[in-house]
Amino acid sequence: MEGAAILLGCLLFVYKSTAVELDTISDKSFLTDRDTLVLPAGIFELGFFNPGRSDNRYLGIWFKNISVRTVVWVANRHHPLPGASPLVLKIDDLGNLGLFNNSSLIWSSNTTTSGNATAMLRDNGNLVVSDQDMTFIWQSFDYPTDTLLPGMKLGRDYLRNKEWQLSSWKSSQDPAPGEFTYGADTLGYPENKLKQGALVKFRDRPWSNQFSGTLEPFTYDVIINEYEVSLTYNLQSLNLLSRTTLNSSGQLESWVENGNGGWRPFLSSVSGACDKYNICNAYGTCNINMNQQFCTCLDEKRFVPKNQKDWDIADWSGGCIWRTPLECKKGSEGFIKYANVKLPDTENTWFNMRMTLEECATKCLENCTCMAYANPDDSRSICVHWFSDILDNQVLPEFGGGSYIFVRMASSELDFEKQEGENDKIKIIVILGVLFMCLSITTWWCVTPKKWDHAKPTGEGKLLVASKSQEEDMEQKLFRFSTIVNATANFSPNNKLGEGGFGPVYKGMLEDGQEVAVKRLSKNSSQGHAEFKNEVICISKLQHRNLVKILGCCIEGDEKLLIYEYMPNKSLDSFIFDKTQSVLLDWTMRFNIIKGIARGLVYMHQDSRLRIIHRDLKAGNILLDHDMNPKISDFGLARSFGGNETQANTERVVGTYGYMSPEYALDGLFSIKSDVFSFGVLVLEIVSGKRNRGFVRSDNEPNFLEHVWSLYNEGSSMDLIDSSCVESCHSAEVIRSIKVGLLCVQHNAGDRPNMSSVTLMLGGEGELPQPKQPSFFMESQVHVANFSSVMYTEGFLNDCTIIDLDARLKT
Repeated sequence: MEGAAILLGCLLFVYKSTAVELDTISDKSFLTDRDTLVLPAGIFELGFFNPGRSDNRYLGIWFKNISVRTVVWVANRHHPLPGASPLVLKIDDLGNLGLFNNSSLIWSSNTTTSGNATAMLRDNGNLVVSDQDMTFIWQSFDYPTDTLLPGMKLGRDYLRNKEWQLSSWKSSQDPAPGEFTYGADTLGYPENKLKQGALVKFRDRPWSNQFSGTLEPFTYDVIINEYEVSLTYNLQSLNLLSRTTLNSSGQLESWVENGNGGWRPFLSSVSGACDKYNICNAYGTCNINMNQQFCTCLDEKRFVPKNQKDWDIADWSGGCIWRTPLECKKGSEGFIKYANVKLPDTENTWFNMRMTLEECATKCLENCTCMAYANPDDSRSICVHWFSDILDNQVLPEFGGGSYIFVRMASSELDFEKQEGENDKIKIIVILGVLFMCLSITTWWCVTPKKWDHAKPTGEGKLLVASKSQEEDMEQKLFRFSTIVNATANFSPNNKLGEGGFGPVYKGMLEDGQEVAVKRLSKNSSQGHAEFKNEVICISKLQHRNLVKILGCCIEGDEKLLIYEYMPNKSLDSFIFDKTQSVLLDWTMRFNIIKGIARGLVYMHQDSRLRIIHRDLKAGNILLDHDMNPKISDFGLARSFGGNETQANTERVVGTYGYMSPEYALDGLFSIKSDVFSFGVLVLEIVSGKRNRGFVRSDNEPNFLEHVWSLYNEGSSMDLIDSSCVESCHSAEVIRSIKVGLLCVQHNAGDRPNMSSVTLMLGGEGELPQPKQPSFFMESQVHVANFSSVMYTEGFLNDCTIIDLDARLKT
């Protein structure tokens, strides 16, 4: 190897006595420190450079004919090289493009091909490696740094598991990734966000092919399907040079060539107060035409500040609320149309790419948690529904290319005479909807038995459920048992996902090709009739992207089944507690899962129609969808509250050891703070990859929470992190997550934060209070009267859910 390196050095000295411009790199043509790669058009150039006054050398791409070197891509941004190092860029025998320092490989395309490979810099600034058939096997456009060029993409490639986003340099002299990123948020309908760590600083409008508006030099191409979600911008003039750069200060700027070998700024992401993310909060709107006060309520006739005193002194953090609260009664609500707005944050949205505006309105009206709807792209029929509060609203100037949004309103606030075209259609939809609902209620009253126990379906349709105390006005699709038998291949063992106290869970596929998960109540289950009814009633009232969606149920004879959306990645515990699977969860994924669970709990505790306490929050009840987004599941033990109720006492304690708060396990007292405690344990498990149950570190630390508390007090919290994500973690986020977890598991329920405060803490807003000592009560302190055992496969269900437990204070 040493001889080969010497020989290579000699060959380079003989072969490259002067700097040359190459048009390709191959197994016979390589690039040395003084050479550059340039196509005849000469727009871009690849070579080695020193950023600013730094002595470090990097391989990069820049504009060739711009007077001040403008670097648009860096290969070895993680691995700077000393200025005196002999550098070679070449293609090896396997078709891999590699950067070598002497004989050491510093950076590579990590590709292989059976034929001869070549590397070429295209006129659009894309460095590509092609095989002998000229098929791309690697391209730099798939690995953006801080600059977006025409033809590059932002978004996700699901087939190749790639994410396209910009990341700033640390400084003007250090190309290493800085603290700012800019890319697509695909949690709901896609939109671009500029973030500092996890904190959103700026948000673009939701994606649209017509997104250009006043941006005359640019056109946009949007792709949204099951394989790819991407946004590409292009120039209308091929003779114009352009770039968009995220600088080390977190400023996103678009530039166009000024014609004199330099640049002129064209657009900046944050150019005024209204461009800062969500400064007016829920249902507030920022109006750049206002002379003094930036924030107003979305509609000052129908919305009022949540805290008028704060609002008067320009503290808009509380946002606005409806003047007339929503009641979620059939026929009591409609929509008001607002024009020329920047559509709100789409993170918590549902969307359909083939739905007319009329269909969109009808579907939103049927769902009490749908607060608004809109079509973000006038060139296509797209329906977007907003759930919970709408955030980051802005009124645009008349020339700003704004959109229309329809916001839910109590019927007393509706003024149909003043509505234009679309609202006339909404009026008709509302009237027809009320008539249809009246007809449905009349039909149910006449033909449906009033007690749950006597519900006898005659076919697939809608099931109206009556609880013991009241007749519930929610609806669920009722499946035939034969349909579920066919979907699960007669409950084949090959389709079995797991088994819990409720009974087995099967994967199925309906006739329309939709994959589902089917919970089948076991005839011998201790979780039976009551839990079945409870789950249907509770989850029917909930719709949130971080809660699993129930599609319907089946009741025939002794058979009782629940049908859910299928989660391909199963449950969280199958990842974090498995040494093989845990490596698939890097820190970014884990942190997103933590935040997603928190958002789901905020909705349950605060934003949903009824306050829901889960009572069995644990890793086994967190399911993961295709994109590893978390969804809270299993509401069989949940309890709902109305009005101002916040807590209750029970003689029947349910839940899972290790996740139960002390006041609940010992006294039977449960509240939203019980769920907060469970969430805190779950956060610490996600960070550490360790189960809270069965954890024994030493005689001094026999308890998981005690171990975490000891590390925190010693200033060694980073020792807790799972070894599989040490390299990918952001230490500030890890420390913050651990501290939030400890705040959630404090002994006294009153000391624990509520979940809305938790989401703010996780978002990095402000200093965190110092946690007090958590509860170290042991399982032996709790007397178990009776509980059901749990068997599971593939990690779908986990831990022991206690169904009946004597609630008593142990002294």
